[in-house]
Formats: sequence, C-alpha cells, structure tokens
Amino acid sequence: MAKTIVDHLLLGAADLNQGIALVNERTGLSPVIGGSHPGVGTRNALLSLGDLQYLEIVAPDPAQHVFAYQPDLRELREPRLITWAAATRDIDATAQKARAAGLDVIGPRDGSRKKPDGQVLHWKTLGIVNPLTVSGVAVIPFFIQWGEGVQHPSQDAVTGCRLESLEFVHPEPAQVTQILRKLEIEAKVKPGREARLEATLRTPRGEWVLSG
Repeated sequence: MAKTIVDHLLLGAADLNQGIALVNERTGLSPVIGGSHPGVGTRNALLSLGDLQYLEIVAPDPAQHVFAYQPDLRELREPRLITWAAATRDIDATAQKARAAGLDVIGPRDGSRKKPDGQVLHWKTLGIVNPLTVSGVAVIPFFIQWGEGVQHPSQDAVTGCRLESLEFVHPEPAQVTQILRKLEIEAKVKPGREARLEATLRTPRGEWVLSG
C-alpha cells in the first residue's frame, strides 16, 4: 500500500498515561498531549511520523461524564492499534465515489478538538460501513479532511519517527481487499485468525512493529 494515504494511526489505550509510557519506552520520545474530544469521552496524545502523518494515542477522558467511542477503550488490557485514518483533500468527492462503488458511508461529519493552548482544531470525517471489524480492530479506515487553515497535528508534535509500512491481517482477506479497492486503496491483506494492523515504525531506538 502507498503509505502516503495514511493520515494517522490510532493506538487505543484504557489509560492515556499507559499509552504514552509504551510509546516512550519503544521510541525514546514523549508524545505531546493533544487535547480532549468534547461529547465523545476521549482525549489523546500525539507523536509525529513525518510527512503529514502521526500516531494518535486515544484513551478515555476522566474529565468527561459521557463515553461514546467505539470500540470501548476502557476494556483494553494493553495499548493496541485499533484503526487508521486515510487522508483526503475532498471528503465530499470521496463520499460520492464510495457510494458509487456500492458502499454505505457515515458522514461527512464535523469533528473538533480543543488543544491545551485553547486553540480548536476542526475536521471532517467519513466512515465506511462494513462488517469487517473484528475484536475491536477496524482494518477498513475512515477518511479525514482537516479544516481550512488548520495546522496538521504532525507539525507540532514530537518528531523523530517515521512510518515505514502499514500491513493488514484479517480472517476474510478477499473481502477486505475488495472494499479497499473500492476506496482506491491498493493493499496486500494477509490471512489470519484475527484482524490486525501491523505498522512498522522507524524510531530513534530502531525498528518497532506496532500491531493491534
């Protein structure tokens, strides 16, 4: 798969500090606090992967009384890759193409996050309806388009890592491949008992294969 389509990887954790500690241990770098997602019940921390790409550690936000995120991060025993976001510059056109290819979509929907400095980031996301999420791991991405004038999160996060590759494992590899192709994403999907994302990162401490 052309890794340039990757906007960010989502590392789910039951506790944000636990996720940050794992990334720090494996990379030697400390992700920066990104902020909270109002009404969703989550908060995050970020690590740049260069080239307008980043790793997002997402976890429950104890300051919020609602939790509306799926999968339920509170049930995770350890941090794991749960899904990924594909970049698009025209999310409406992406939605139109997906529908034309016979796919059901959710959105585009508006999203936002308040940074610690008070700045609010805005974006739009597009979800792809499919039955292929297994054990909380979604190999089919959602799409994201950042708001006009918004600084990409990779540009003010800690640098030093790069994404080398992203690979997919799934019990139904042919179905995953078919949906990805309808989304104009060419990728090799390996067969396996469980769904899994395998991201190879180049870090100051060497290669790290991060999986879910």
